[in-house]
Amino acid sequence: MRQRHTLLLSVVAFGYAFLYVPIISVMVYSFNDSRLVTLWGGFSLRWYRSLLQDEAILSSAWLSLQIAFVAATLATVMGTLVGLGLNRLGRFRGRTLLTGMITAPLVMPEIITGISLLFLFISLGEWIGWPASRGATTITIAHVTFSMAYVAVVVRSRLSGMDQALEEAAMDLGGRPLRVFFDITVPAIAPAMVSGWLLAFTLSLDDVVIASFVSGPGATTLPMLIFSKVRLGVTPDINALATVIILLVSVIVLVAAMLNRRQAAAE
Repeated sequence: MRQRHTLLLSVVAFGYAFLYVPIISVMVYSFNDSRLVTLWGGFSLRWYRSLLQDEAILSSAWLSLQIAFVAATLATVMGTLVGLGLNRLGRFRGRTLLTGMITAPLVMPEIITGISLLFLFISLGEWIGWPASRGATTITIAHVTFSMAYVAVVVRSRLSGMDQALEEAAMDLGGRPLRVFFDITVPAIAPAMVSGWLLAFTLSLDDVVIASFVSGPGATTLPMLIFSKVRLGVTPDINALATVIILLVSVIVLVAAMLNRRQAAAE
């Protein structure tokens, strides 16, 4: 039994090391004074100062944050409505088709999604004159298209485990459906909505394949910029940028975990 326990711990430790040692090494070498990524030249913050002075990176980061915020918000609203419809409307004509359409983006290769959206925007431009050019708007629409599917799945799973007796009791006491929705349903599914928003925000901020197809001149997101730089070789400023992103994502995950724990304690 002890040998089995030791073996299990060794496998778990190896798995975590395989996942997190490369991330930790990137963070450590972001403080490297040398221009060579793999050669330690002493502790320095020079690459963080260089990062703050790089207008291309700052503008791309700001664009990515704007797109991610708008796309995550719209995806949360639309995904929540779809999840409610699939969970509360029972059987209706087209339910199977709608369920399949929601599930498809979860398993569809990103390159297929990117090509199809590119053709869609080109066709719309020829037929109705919109969009006149591809840029931040088309990237946002593309990100909403695939990320709302994730939100719908998360919200639907939360609704499936929710007791509808509270909503029925509120309606029996005279509550109108809209009031019951905002006073009972929304607070109950709020953790799922927050989780869906964070997931959509992360997916939008991380996307490079779909954005590459639907973007245009002057609309370079941060992942696209990083990918173009890495193709020429990893530089220390990229390590610094990666460290900043890791810390930002870690803070968001910790805040979300605290909110979910507080919600669970309140229930």
